[in-house]
Amino acid sequence: MESELYADAIGEITVTGTIVRIDLVSLSATQRDDQGQPMPELRQRIVMSLEGFANSFEVLNKAMNGLIEAGAIRKTSTDDNVVPVRPASETAKPNGSPNFA
Repeated sequence: MESELYADAIGEITVTGTIVRIDLVSLSATQRDDQGQPMPELRQRIVMSLEGFANSFEVLNKAMNGLIEAGAIRKTSTDDNVVPVRPASETAKPNGSPNFA
């Protein structure tokens, strides 16, 4: 493997004809919105065919179901969103840094 890329989220998915574009975003270290929250910045774009996207969705869905079954994440009761599940012992970090979550 040559390199890795970290992203906080998928910012947008655009479909044009038979091409799917997935924009990966990370929170800005310098730009803030009106509420003072970090703004998302484009980091990388994945471009794939509709078929490739559909196949990837299946793989991601299986991974999501595995994480839910393992108790690593849970679905919220109000919608299909998921949230990480962390035991109370993991919430207090000795160094206080969010980088070691």
